[in-house]
Amino acid sequence: MAVPKKVANRISAGLTKFQEILAAAKQRDLNESDTSMIVTDMLSEIGGFDKYTEITREYAIRGTYCDIATKIDGKLQTLIEVKAVGVDLRDTHTKQAVDYAANQGVEWVVLTNGIIWKIYSVSFSKPITADLVLEIDVLELNAKDSDSVEDLFLLSKEAIQKSGLEEYSDQLKVRSKFNLAAIILSDSLLHAIRRELKRVAPDVRVSIEQIKESLTHDVLKRDVVGGDEFKEAMALIRKASKKSLRKAGAKARKDPNVLLSAESDSENQPIEEVNPS
Repeated sequence: MAVPKKVANRISAGLTKFQEILAAAKQRDLNESDTSMIVTDMLSEIGGFDKYTEITREYAIRGTYCDIATKIDGKLQTLIEVKAVGVDLRDTHTKQAVDYAANQGVEWVVLTNGIIWKIYSVSFSKPITADLVLEIDVLELNAKDSDSVEDLFLLSKEAIQKSGLEEYSDQLKVRSKFNLAAIILSDSLLHAIRRELKRVAPDVRVSIEQIKESLTHDVLKRDVVGGDEFKEAMALIRKASKKSLRKAGAKARKDPNVLLSAESDSENQPIEEVNPS
């Protein structure tokens, strides 16, 4: 996502300032309350939130409190759980923040100790889950590097207004290891691989099934191709492939001179469900 120049300058200046502050805070081993004050200032000076109207400390949630909440136009956007600057962030901390989000119906949760920022997308399925979308180490960033600025931009008010986190999260999902594995094991890719292998060794016969088995057992990781997420990705890829073939077929019927894509080659038969043993 493109970062407006004015915002990029604000982020770069804020990053330089708070890298020094956080390094000193870590040396002094500041407590959680003092770390929370630094995080509030970072949200204001780097993130562009108004400290007095858009950032709330000790946000009340059903008899307990979340450390920080951000709002835009009065609407709750993000819940932020803060730990002391010297504390290692753990899964138990994440669960605490996600529980807060579940109670408020908030999609975005941030867990931070000021230096490390973990951004989670909360899914309100049963059970409620949270996917890590982005992890940032502020002390490792470079204020002059565009990638560093873009990472911090995702935490800004401007990015939230433009659904920047949603867009970034969607990009991650599209190129997930499960989707990539499903594409690699799709019918069109298997036949493309066989064609390339024939070029390498024209006299050696290799079947589609042999290629699929080698990819499944020797190339791809078992945890990728052995679970429900892979099956869902495989179904999604098959659905997209069928839709593409239907469009190509309809186009060919209207214009006989249009050739179908390689996906509709007569040798391409639907592949069986991958079932790694």
